[in-house]
Amino acid sequence: MDVFFEQAYRIDFRELDLFGHARPSAVLELLQEAGTQAADALHLSGPELRDKYNAFWMLARVRYELKRPLLWDEQVTVKTWHRGGKAAVMYREFDLSVQGELVGQALSAWVLAGRDDHKLLHLSGIGEIEGSSGGSLCRTDSLRKLRLPEGLKIAEERRLHYSDTDWNGHVNNARYADFLCDALDMETIGKGKYVSRLQLCYLTECLAGETIRLRTGREGDDFCVGGETLDGEERFHGILTLDNLSGGD
Repeated sequence: MDVFFEQAYRIDFRELDLFGHARPSAVLELLQEAGTQAADALHLSGPELRDKYNAFWMLARVRYELKRPLLWDEQVTVKTWHRGGKAAVMYREFDLSVQGELVGQALSAWVLAGRDDHKLLHLSGIGEIEGSSGGSLCRTDSLRKLRLPEGLKIAEERRLHYSDTDWNGHVNNARYADFLCDALDMETIGKGKYVSRLQLCYLTECLAGETIRLRTGREGDDFCVGGETLDGEERFHGILTLDNLSGGD
């Protein structure tokens, strides 16, 4: 049986950028919300895993692709399912539709870690995962480690604050998309375009009070950002692609 979760969300005015498009961080928040609700329906939510297994979910990698930007007041239907999990990584997939038209897809890779030592747990020990996958809906693509080009240049140093964090105590997954867009000066490079593809690889947790150095560069159509501590420890890698807008957007 194919197990999936489907919910419609409306794009709020607060989620828009200066071009009238849902910010990349807002797209990630949309995926995060749908994934959270789906996990809750399967009794795989953060609080339930904390109480039963003393564990928590960590997002390792995520990628989304859009055929066009998401716009104000649009109702976006998100359909999501997971592929099951026998080893350390569980993939969750997403379809995004507006008025029945598929406008985007996404894929995220999650690991389960112990709350005390942050060691990865084997997913075969989580009974709630068994028999709850998307079945025939599941695709076969994967998320590989991002390899950024050589010669990235320092764009800025950014101090992380309380407002960047979530209930796990580290920087929220969606905030990294804001870091990418700010470091790349999206207000300039984004004119007449939209972010059609974004991929993030989370290497080590970022915490409030830390300062992150952001390095940027470009390789073909890809804009690349690497985040590291001031002493050079890599924390995340990100790549985004811009496409030209069609006449109606």
